[in-house]
Amino acid sequence: MRFKFLCLGFTGLAGMAMAQAPTTSDLHLRGDRFKPLAYEQMTPEQKTLTDHVLAGDRGSMNGPYNVLLRSPEMGDLAQNYGAYMRFHSSVPRKLNEFAILMTARFWNSQYEWSAHRKYALEAGLSAEVIEGVATGKRPTSMQADEEAVYNFCNELLNTRQVSDATFAAARATLGERGVVDLIGVMGYYHLVSMLLNVDRYPLPDGAKNELKPLN
Repeated sequence: MRFKFLCLGFTGLAGMAMAQAPTTSDLHLRGDRFKPLAYEQMTPEQKTLTDHVLAGDRGSMNGPYNVLLRSPEMGDLAQNYGAYMRFHSSVPRKLNEFAILMTARFWNSQYEWSAHRKYALEAGLSAEVIEGVATGKRPTSMQADEEAVYNFCNELLNTRQVSDATFAAARATLGERGVVDLIGVMGYYHLVSMLLNVDRYPLPDGAKNELKPLN
């Protein structure tokens, strides 16, 4: 019996060793004005935020999370909000990514654009539509659901209002919940864009800025 307990003890220790906290290299944190933090340096609240992000849908600390660690309680609320808006929204993924790209273009947010351009292509948004947004021109080859989302986002971003006709088209396409979720994803990525731009968050090694300033 004693031998059995000893074996269980060694097994438990081995399991603990395999479940060690992530290291700095595991996190791959980047930053400019906000220097990358090491897991071992973090406060309990910062470790909680990190653990929640790594255990969630993203599984990565890329993007604004090195900045959000400076206010970890707010950051944990933000990452929960963002996880819903990106992965569980009622807005179809293609249209959700379309709204994210339009928000990134509005802020000239290079990292956000680079990351989500790939996701948008994977979700079925055409390269021609994406190129139109990148150059600040109205895409000419949009499908009906894409056009409804483009008009809604474009008006809201540039006029701070939405016309009755544009609202009605978005509601017919997405439903009332979808309209609210569309506003929600734009709001979240406004926050992300501001965090990344203030930090001057670097692109991955070898990547170049894809967005040019619009006149």
